[in-house]
Amino acid sequence: MKRVIDLTVSVGVLLLLSPIMFIIAVLVRYKMGSPILFTQERPGLNGEPFYLYKFRTMKDLKDNQSNPLSDELRLTSFGKFLRKYSLDEFPQLFNVVKGEMSLVGPRPFLMEYLHLYTKEQMVRHNVKPGITGWAQVNGRNAITWEEKFNLDIWYVKHHNLFLDFKILILTAIKVVKKEGIVQQGQVTVEKFKGSNEVM
Repeated sequence: MKRVIDLTVSVGVLLLLSPIMFIIAVLVRYKMGSPILFTQERPGLNGEPFYLYKFRTMKDLKDNQSNPLSDELRLTSFGKFLRKYSLDEFPQLFNVVKGEMSLVGPRPFLMEYLHLYTKEQMVRHNVKPGITGWAQVNGRNAITWEEKFNLDIWYVKHHNLFLDFKILILTAIKVVKKEGIVQQGQVTVEKFKGSNEVM
């Protein structure tokens, strides 16, 4: 049932948002060049890798050694606008259609973090990752990594269709209020360096 809802809703929303997504794509191409989409390998169900899609929000700026400059220098004003209203997340609906993600589930972190997880933290990969999740409506990027993991694990152990519906409604409210987009003192979010606790 969850897959049927994911597929039905994501296809419907894609059709509804296609004019807006086209405009965003044109503006990204004009302001930041190509590629229009940012793609990055992320861990999915059971930790299996897949490529996540987002609209680009950063320029490809590098130093003299060809290393990417800091997020603060690469993030554009238009990119900040896209993130502020979560418009950069729209292409992930294609990940949902492909069956790699769900509308609701733990957000997929970076592949490089996998080896840092405790056994309990790996539980978050027992379900498909989501565009939004329990951690997103309870603080998003403004909470600590430990809090994110605890919220994700709670979701995996208690998820049901009613909870998913509640999360979708709360997500819409969070987006309108523009809450928890960045961590305090960070342009986006601090890197995960491993847990100091045995969970």
